[in-house]
Amino acid sequence: MRTLWQEERAKRRRTATPRDVLVSWGAACWAVSTAACARQPETGGAPLNYFLHAAGPAAAPTMRLGWIMTALSVGVSTLVALLLIVAIARKRPHADPTALRGERGGLAWIYVGTGISSIVLLATLVYVLITLASVAAPAQTPTLTIKVTAYDWWWKVAYQDAADPALNFVTANEIHIPVGEPVKVTLQSADVIHAFWVPQLAGKTQTIPGQTNEQWIEADRPGVYRGQCSQFCGAQHAHMAFEVVAQSRADFVAWRAEQAQGQAVQAASAADTAAGKRLFGDRCAGCHAIRGTDAQGVQGPDLTHLDSRHLLAAGTLTNTPAHQLDWIEHAQQIKPDSLMPDIALTVADAAALSAYLSTLH
Repeated sequence: MRTLWQEERAKRRRTATPRDVLVSWGAACWAVSTAACARQPETGGAPLNYFLHAAGPAAAPTMRLGWIMTALSVGVSTLVALLLIVAIARKRPHADPTALRGERGGLAWIYVGTGISSIVLLATLVYVLITLASVAAPAQTPTLTIKVTAYDWWWKVAYQDAADPALNFVTANEIHIPVGEPVKVTLQSADVIHAFWVPQLAGKTQTIPGQTNEQWIEADRPGVYRGQCSQFCGAQHAHMAFEVVAQSRADFVAWRAEQAQGQAVQAASAADTAAGKRLFGDRCAGCHAIRGTDAQGVQGPDLTHLDSRHLLAAGTLTNTPAHQLDWIEHAQQIKPDSLMPDIALTVADAAALSAYLSTLH
């Protein structure tokens, strides 16, 4: 029997138009393709459309630089093509092939071309350095510091800078930030080299084992911004995505307070929910944590507020009850070589576990 994920893939193939096929082919060819994308940013356009859209002061200068470099490349290519056409169309006068004579003329073009190219390249270098300096640090001190640790193939996100320890917590694959405020991101890797990239908010920064790197991001307006690992890191590199959710300061404070709460008080009166909680403790707690319960695993993402997230499996699936069970039972079909094993469930077990997971909001 095919999984829900496989059925959706097959349905998309049956209903695909030629334009859909072309878009999918292009995405697959790019290392940071959005083949795993199940939800587009609210800012509009493609999830990684950073050439036409920038939503923060760390991204806008590089977007303008991209425009200028593209225009320069197109101009140079056009000029070279025109010169080539002229050279092909223009015939040299007939000359005796046995006669020895020096070449005359043409050097002026070389001098002019070399001079102009040198000036343009120097000006481009200066502008690149100015752009790098403008995005090196925020204009004001960051109001929030987030620690992000990259794993094969997901992102651990820790909020640990609050003066009140009760507001510090760990989540996964979804970063919430307040709009209009710079946010400092410290980056580490738990295994191999990855790269943290939210193209509409900032450039790329590598996560390197044994080293802590830093980056800053800031969103000008509310929205959901797609992030992606942009350093090839293994079989599921393309399925290592995350989302940055920019929201008002009040909404962010409310979200942080809610996320900091554990699951000590559970609505476990229903038989299915109680059975699902026991099943989770037996089958899942070795890798996953749910704060406020006995589940304290650290190998996989923290699932304390699982149902509040938009996506599953680092952007591979939308977060629905059906996809949750599909991921649990067929993880190695959906995301081969990930550390999440396939877990066989009976119909009763699946219903009980789904009932319990529905309380994690």
